[in-house]
Amino acid sequence: MIPSTHFLIIAAFLFSIGIIILIIKRNAIAALMGIELMLNAVNINLVVFSNLNRQMDGQMFVIFVIVVAVAEAAVGLALLLQVYKSYKTSDLDKISKLKG
Repeated sequence: MIPSTHFLIIAAFLFSIGIIILIIKRNAIAALMGIELMLNAVNINLVVFSNLNRQMDGQMFVIFVIVVAVAEAAVGLALLLQVYKSYKTSDLDKISKLKG
């Protein structure tokens, strides 16, 4: 059996990569991928801690977080397509104002 510390280290590594991507990359698609990595790291932590307590609450919450992440990705990509149509770029620094 794999110790839970290994899973926590992997989750911390994924969360760190997500934050680094979110800070360094200025592309909107890369920023969305960084957010998704951070959400997956949180899901791993929820499963590990619910397994330690022998309860199913964390695993049910993970399903809820996955559903919210899918909705967030769909809305984020739809917004990104509209921004790209208006500005012809996906660089977050070059998008300065919203058109009315």
